[in-house]
Amino acid sequence: AGYGFTRLLYGMASSRSRTSLGARDDFLLLTNFPGTYMDTFINEGLYLHAPMVRWATENSGACSWSWIRDNAEHLTAKEQEVVAFNVKHGFTAGVSISFAEPGARGLAAIGLTPDPGVDQDEVDRIWAKTGREIIAMNNVLHLKILNLPYPSTRKPLTNRQREALEWVGEGKTTQDIGIIMGLTPATVEKHLRLAREALDVETTAQAVLKASMQNQIFRIEA
Repeated sequence: AGYGFTRLLYGMASSRSRTSLGARDDFLLLTNFPGTYMDTFINEGLYLHAPMVRWATENSGACSWSWIRDNAEHLTAKEQEVVAFNVKHGFTAGVSISFAEPGARGLAAIGLTPDPGVDQDEVDRIWAKTGREIIAMNNVLHLKILNLPYPSTRKPLTNRQREALEWVGEGKTTQDIGIIMGLTPATVEKHLRLAREALDVETTAQAVLKASMQNQIFRIEA
């Protein structure tokens, strides 16, 4: 707020594909945008057609919302609906930051907007003076979020499920894991099946990938 941006919307998708941002249950959203705005923006799927979300999926770095104005003729009908929705709620100016991710499955970005009545030209003047500092602060925020424990509101893996997935990630077979963990192969398969169910994936390979991204396996215990 001290820099002139009083509303923030941070979003991270950890399991996106080439055609989708992934399951909504895998999103992490942090914001002080009004609940009335967020309920519609998220629950009615407007975020899927937000112009700056499209920009964030294709770029990393910072981008002025003047990009929307400059590319108005190239916006789809759905994107234009989102722009109109933002105008209705008074969110007509801002800056978005898309964070560079090491893998293709992750996407994280943050939108910053000023007080109502502050136009895009003023936002761009603010950004010209303090943009580098704001980018640095937001990157620190993003890196800290990446290292947070997985939210306890979702079903965590048990110690046995976590250990079995870690050994799969090390290239061990079910028989190998049974010997290492002192279990029968059938019991190992049970732990892997329950891990897949907890992570809402179809294959064990997907479970290893998703659990790793969520910092549920290969983690250092306190």
